[in-house]
Amino acid sequence: MYDIAISVAACLRAGTRVDVAWAVQTHGFSSRDRTEALMLTPGGGRVGSVMSGSLNDRLADLAGTESGGRIVDLHVDEVDALVAGLSCGGDARCLLVPATELPAQLWERLAGREPICLITRLDGDEMVETTVFGPDTIGGAGEDAARLFARATSGTAVVGDTVITVLWPIPKLVIIGAGAIAEALTATAALLGWSTQTMTDADAAGTVLAELAALDNVVVISHDAEVAGRALMTVLSGDAGYIGALGSRRTQQARANWLAEHGVTELDRIHGPAGLDIGAGTPAEIALSIVAEALAVRSGSGATSLRSRAGSIHASALGPR
Repeated sequence: MYDIAISVAACLRAGTRVDVAWAVQTHGFSSRDRTEALMLTPGGGRVGSVMSGSLNDRLADLAGTESGGRIVDLHVDEVDALVAGLSCGGDARCLLVPATELPAQLWERLAGREPICLITRLDGDEMVETTVFGPDTIGGAGEDAARLFARATSGTAVVGDTVITVLWPIPKLVIIGAGAIAEALTATAALLGWSTQTMTDADAAGTVLAELAALDNVVVISHDAEVAGRALMTVLSGDAGYIGALGSRRTQQARANWLAEHGVTELDRIHGPAGLDIGAGTPAEIALSIVAEALAVRSGSGATSLRSRAGSIHASALGPR
């Protein structure tokens, strides 16, 4: 649902009807992206997907036919599953809701890539109301919702006449530059479930970097002063939580000089040379040290040995991430 938030908000501002759909229960499918959602407008506009797009057409046929939100039960046969790239078909229960029936604050919070919990009350298959909760208010959502939210991963549950939808954003890692270390970073980030993107074009990277949130990470590998400098200048003006820059002290100074020439002198957010001092030498080891530093920065940890930590060994999932 994070991927459609900006588009939904734009439609609402323009007064355009927009319906939103997402799966809340499935049976038979081997796996699914639990953050998937589809937005639909009367003119045939679509952003996003449900069950890898296998249900998009049927949801489009149903959208706009009712004034309120409701549960719809749909089946994906083996042929449609194969076309959508799914390993098998199955049955899905989906919520199909006019966006105006959802809390107005939802779209801003999703655009900011905050973790949220939606509690939807049903009367039969009809939606009565939906309330949004965040980390600071989840205690008021009930035990089932709080327990699901505490897993710190996206998921849904139907409990009686209530649908619980928990959405946790997936951290992004944007790598500026290419090579063995970029490949190792992609592999290491994949172990954490992060979304990665490697870019070498400064112009194309600008838009991506400007939209990053506090849980996101940027690592500049490129030694091209202009490519690296433009990327750093963009990301420093945004909200990315971790900014790492590879390279020798001389390379770091060359980037700093380029930034100074372009009016950027506040460089405290840049971790360069990037990575924790763990004696890393190979690309895989360097990637590990960088990702570890990114995690430490996000959590506010001093990155000391667990042996010296007092109290609980692992931080709560509801704490800093």
